Amino acid sequence: MAEHAILIVEDDSTVRELLKYRLNKKYDVATAANGEEALEQIERKTPHLIISDIMMPKMDGFALQSKLQDDKNTRVIPFIFLTARADEPTRRQGARTGVDDYITKPFDMEQLLTRIERLLERMQVFQTQLDAEIGRDFSNRLLPKSLPEVDGYEIFFHSEAREQGGGDLFDWTKADDGSYFITIGDVMGKGIRAKFYAFSFLSYVRATLHTLLQESTSPAGILARINEMLLTDEVLEETFASFLLFNWDPSTHTVTYANAGHCRPVIITPDGASVAEHSDLILGLEGNASFKDETIHLDPGTALMAYTDGLLEHPVNGHDVLGEAGILDIAAQTLDADKPIDALLNEALSRGNDDSFHDDVLVYWMQRNT
Repeated sequence: MAEHAILIVEDDSTVRELLKYRLNKKYDVATAANGEEALEQIERKTPHLIISDIMMPKMDGFALQSKLQDDKNTRVIPFIFLTARADEPTRRQGARTGVDDYITKPFDMEQLLTRIERLLERMQVFQTQLDAEIGRDFSNRLLPKSLPEVDGYEIFFHSEAREQGGGDLFDWTKADDGSYFITIGDVMGKGIRAKFYAFSFLSYVRATLHTLLQESTSPAGILARINEMLLTDEVLEETFASFLLFNWDPSTHTVTYANAGHCRPVIITPDGASVAEHSDLILGLEGNASFKDETIHLDPGTALMAYTDGLLEHPVNGHDVLGEAGILDIAAQTLDADKPIDALLNEALSRGNDDSFHDDVLVYWMQRNT
């Protein structure tokens, strides 16, 4: 299926069919014999570019262009006049309406194809830049402005958003009993759509946490509630998310966690690194899913690291990914580093062929010193 759709508006059936024949080889082409028919076509399907004659019955090209300019949803569609009107007043009138190009008949088909290509490329560049700006804004809104501060512990955090990355999210909140709830998740998908759903999802998680913390501090119970929400909420319907929620109690030096299919957290001690093994189904996949709480005790000199799949799936050696084994190997070497996440990420990049990650990367490192 063609990537771009083009609408040809031309009352001369011979010219119309010639254009359709040539453009059909590369684009999804629709045709109309005048401006009125064109508006009906646009109502059914918005094209990526319009090529229009000026002199046509019922509604001419100027009237069509004026109608499109009045509508915010159609005024940005690239528009080319293809006309026999070569006089200067008509050219100036065309320029005043904001058309992107003006080609006179008889025309050179190759020249027309080149101009179409350039206009579509320009539109694509604009769209990419807009998506990147929106994506960065969503990513920033998915992160907190501060981190917990607890005597005897050091907290490190890193988040790096990519333009076409996914919906990584992170948040924390302090409960009335002095413990902390840390949330790390990844909404399935890539690009703006995933980031939008992650933003909506995180808003719901925050509200659910504040409500349920009055009743329970069980991460598993909270995940079960969020899972039911995903399956019944109309906006978030068919949204899937891996999610790691842990309750950190500095007074007992324990972390109780529930894992809904997220990258398994890593426990790093002076003797090496290991994974916190238990994991359940991702959220949004199955109704009445059950989740299990697991508790880890943090001895002095122990660190707990959680991360998203941008690190796990980072390419190394040209045809492989870093994987859990690679992360464990690197994490064990970075426990004593002044900035353990920086050391970990630099080593991960050094094992691949790129100087940056391909996907969003989020890492949380919590270390007990005393």
